[in-house]
Amino acid sequence: MEFFEAVRARRSIRKFKPDPVPAEVMAKAFEAATLAPNSSNVQTWDFYWVRSAEKKTRLVNYCFGQSAARTAAELVVIVADPANWRRSNPGLVEFVQKINAPKLVQMYYKRLIPATYRWGFLNSLGLVKAFIFAVPGLFRPTSWGPCTKRDLQEVAIKSAALAAENLVLALSAQGYSTCMMEGFDEVRVKNLLGLGLAGIGGSARIVMVVGVGLEGERATWGPQYRIPQSEVVHEI
Repeated sequence: MEFFEAVRARRSIRKFKPDPVPAEVMAKAFEAATLAPNSSNVQTWDFYWVRSAEKKTRLVNYCFGQSAARTAAELVVIVADPANWRRSNPGLVEFVQKINAPKLVQMYYKRLIPATYRWGFLNSLGLVKAFIFAVPGLFRPTSWGPCTKRDLQEVAIKSAALAAENLVLALSAQGYSTCMMEGFDEVRVKNLLGLGLAGIGGSARIVMVVGVGLEGERATWGPQYRIPQSEVVHEI
């Protein structure tokens, strides 16, 4: 399917057919997801493909039993965690050295990324960094962050959302439908995935749950609606 056809075909499907989704279709979609643009290429995302029948039943319950989750052939939970920089950074450092990247790039991954992605005990380091950034910002354009744990979670969430878009468009291009759900109990979903409790301890955030399958009957509420581009596209 041509790109713009895939974009137009993607809808939030509320009911799916019981037909399974081939594993190779999912594999292509995950590959596309991991090729998404992301902040500093740190790749702080995770994709949990929930295949266990018992866990899938629990996840549907945690999504409040909504039909997009209940009828989906497959469910994928997309997670953002800034602490994942520790997973990717050693490989990035090795990679930029191997390709003989400019010294500035090598220092970026050796020094700046670790300094940026650490927020310290009780966010103490993040608050210090926020103050340091704020002072020059009073006099000239400057980078205001990210500094704190919440700042870095926001960065990770943006990257994960870009990956989610790649995921659903890749499924659309292969003839499958999706629904990107934000209605769920984050505390219980995190516990299901073994990520602890939301807001307590860990830094992982559940970005969305994606239902995947073939479009069923009465799967949408009507034709797609978008407000006019003239209201959202601004030339200044």
